[in-house]
Amino acid sequence: MSSLDFIMKPRAIAVVGASTKAHTIGSDIMKRLQEYAFQGPIYPINPKGGVIEGLPAYPSVLDVPGPIDLAVIVVNSNFVLQTIDQCHEKGIRGLIVISAGFKESGAKGAELEAALLQKVRDYDMRCVGPNCLGAVNTHPSVRMDACFAEALPLRGDIGFVSQSGALGGGILNILKDLNIGFAQFISIGNQADVNAETAMEYWENEEDVKQILLYMESIQNPANFRRLATRISKKKPILALKAGRSDAGASAASSHTGSLAGSDKAADALLRQSGVIREFSLQKLFATAKVFSNCPIPKGNRVAIVTNSGGPGIMATDAICELGMQMAPLSDSTKETLRSFLPAAASVKNPVDMIASAPLEHYRRTMETVLADDNVDMVIAIYLPFLGLKDIDVAKCMMQVREEHPDKPLLGVFMTTSDFFSTLSDMDVTVPFFMYAEEAVDAMARLDQQRRWIERPVGECVRYAVDRDAVVATFKQALAENRDQLTTRESMDVLKAYGIRICGSGFARTADEAVAIADAIGYPVVMKMTSKTTSHKTDVGGVRVNITSAQMLREQYADLIAKLEQKGLLDGLEGVIIQEMVKGSREMVCGIATDPQYGPMMMFGLGGVFIEVMKDVTFRLAPLTNVDAAEMVRSVKAFKLLEGARGTTPANIDQIEETLLRLSQLVTDFPFVDELDINPLMISEKNGEAIAVDGRIKVRLAEAQGALA
Repeated sequence: MSSLDFIMKPRAIAVVGASTKAHTIGSDIMKRLQEYAFQGPIYPINPKGGVIEGLPAYPSVLDVPGPIDLAVIVVNSNFVLQTIDQCHEKGIRGLIVISAGFKESGAKGAELEAALLQKVRDYDMRCVGPNCLGAVNTHPSVRMDACFAEALPLRGDIGFVSQSGALGGGILNILKDLNIGFAQFISIGNQADVNAETAMEYWENEEDVKQILLYMESIQNPANFRRLATRISKKKPILALKAGRSDAGASAASSHTGSLAGSDKAADALLRQSGVIREFSLQKLFATAKVFSNCPIPKGNRVAIVTNSGGPGIMATDAICELGMQMAPLSDSTKETLRSFLPAAASVKNPVDMIASAPLEHYRRTMETVLADDNVDMVIAIYLPFLGLKDIDVAKCMMQVREEHPDKPLLGVFMTTSDFFSTLSDMDVTVPFFMYAEEAVDAMARLDQQRRWIERPVGECVRYAVDRDAVVATFKQALAENRDQLTTRESMDVLKAYGIRICGSGFARTADEAVAIADAIGYPVVMKMTSKTTSHKTDVGGVRVNITSAQMLREQYADLIAKLEQKGLLDGLEGVIIQEMVKGSREMVCGIATDPQYGPMMMFGLGGVFIEVMKDVTFRLAPLTNVDAAEMVRSVKAFKLLEGARGTTPANIDQIEETLLRLSQLVTDFPFVDELDINPLMISEKNGEAIAVDGRIKVRLAEAQGALA
């Protein structure tokens, strides 16, 4: 038995704060529990006693004669703690604290909430809330509506968590119009105890919860969320609407990676790596939920279209191709069967256009024929009102075909009046219906996304042999000088110690030393300043490229010293790095940025001068698995350049992935690394090798000092 059963499957409920006053929360919750026919005893608790909603009221839970599993608390926040004490004394293990006035109200409320949580922990209870709407379980053996939304909940297969009580209440009120239902609903409110992860873990093995929906404004424990969601999403779909994605929430940072990162990119990376399907509107969230409620997971992404009008069929075809799915190649035998009953003017290629005169029987036989084709994984049937054919008759026909062919998704697009969809809300619907083809295709793509996630390997966090001691020594040197910024030389040394391919180089403090190194490397070379006070070298002319001779190197060195002296930047100069000049036109970027809530984020994408303009980059949270790294490299538009576009040498993709994994290991080993950029990661035209040409590392000083003390 789960501890959450005391809340979601209670045998008896006490409503503490039950009221005879109409339109109060204490009154409404009593009414909802009774109207929805809760299957156990309900005990109203009110200090005045009496009768409430036809039931005898008790001054305290301690006065109730029978056992109680759940207390729904609707009293002033000042009385909540003593109520919890009484619940503990009574043996109550489940709490839903509707009452507000906790951390959402300020510092004093936060203290009160901390005390509430401590009591819950000490008493081995579970608590939903405080400051929440309540909870619902529609299972026939429970029938609990312990919240104060106006409409009674509809039975369905969804487990829904809402961080917003008002939003959750609004959704419960429009379930009939959405034509979907819930198995269970939890409004987590301030989520002092029960949060989204608690609910997900509870629903993982709940048979009547077939899919999980989340409305979240924050994720309290990203690492735990990732661990749970990655596992659970392989068993059942998890859909999330994560609010708060505007740039206003992005953190300012000095690195390229940091400036392109933001809290929403971190959240997006977390959801993506966890197999969670993210939606950006309630409309899409419930459109997707409707598809998962009424469709199996497809075996592939080959789609067939059945229509009585060519235009919508073409639009659906465009949407299918744009979303990465395939138009199913119908077999010759399927086409022959279709020709046997469709008129000569019909098209039996995909999309199958039955033409406007198609009767109901043609819809039925065409859908059955196409569904039977082994080349077809999913089917969309499109209806436009022609020649007196009734929309509701076609819909009923579709649902009958769906019942006879349950193994493949079947979706309906009905470009008809809104009365049709109103009629559906009063029916037991087994096919998802949409007004527009693009909506249906978008929902179908989510089915395919879930299929690909289920098939996706779990991946592993690879560990490499590295020179960790050398990195510790480098960090300690910077910390001894109270620097949070490593020099270019130090940054490159760290990368090299972690096995990342850096270009051949040497460090020089004088022009003569620079020439000696260049002579050994071979011209042309690049000269870069390395400074303890200036991190962005290009801003001060600190990078000189294509130096082809010793004389030119001496001239460039003298010019660099003169310009730094002129700008008052000479004091921080360590010297210069002389590097081999890697020839290649493709410049990528790898990086690490730290989100204050989600932790280290890995970035990969198009680098060089294009990074801030094109922003062709992708993010994932560390630690990376080998599958994460492979997906990162392939998810940017610039991947086509890496494959060897226009005659260029194909990049060593495996080595790029390994570079990302080694960086992930670096930030896992040294969590105080705040920002890191390899920009550019140059792709050599000679052999496709990915070479770190420049590096920049910044640490969180106090954290680093504590870790290395």
